[in-house]
Amino acid sequence: MVLGLTGGIATGKSTVSEFFKAYQIPVIDADKVAREVVEPGTKGLKEIQTTFGWQMIQPDGTLDRHALGTLVFSQPEKLAQLNSITGPLIKKAVVRKLRGYRRRQVPLVIYDAPTLFEAHGAAGMNEIMVVNVPDQVQLQRLMARDHLSKKEALERINAQMPLAEKVKRADVVIDNSDSVDKTKAQVVRWLNEAGFGSLITDKSN
Repeated sequence: MVLGLTGGIATGKSTVSEFFKAYQIPVIDADKVAREVVEPGTKGLKEIQTTFGWQMIQPDGTLDRHALGTLVFSQPEKLAQLNSITGPLIKKAVVRKLRGYRRRQVPLVIYDAPTLFEAHGAAGMNEIMVVNVPDQVQLQRLMARDHLSKKEALERINAQMPLAEKVKRADVVIDNSDSVDKTKAQVVRWLNEAGFGSLITDKSN
């Protein structure tokens, strides 16, 4: 089974992802894959340089994420351009990883993707779990985490599909507005109800 794990930026999706990892359940991290497909020497990085200019590349040859983020989050058409470059590359890499897990008959794999719906990746999932928090909590957490102004934080939040819309499309919603223990209890409940109770072992303690 492939569980798509998503949510809005700064809703605590990474916290939920860590719970699965603690139970030795494999997690494919879309952000990590996204970084891999734009490493120096890759087709992805060459296309970004061609499309957005050499100023997106740092002196050491790596991608200047801050410069690129500032550009694409303030201009929706630039964000769409970036997604059209990285999207197919990410999808190909993820499909390859999933095939490997299927061959090894792994019962449950988590695909942790912040833009699962936006990147049209939901169709490949068996179920979708959305991590949810109230709008104000999301805004405050993002400002604190990434040291952003309110305007910058809102730009990043608004670049994604509204959280309420993701919640509507979810098979299961995890409320992450309370304590970490309460969030974990919801994940454990889902694992038990979905028939993966045997994967919950002492490894997480």
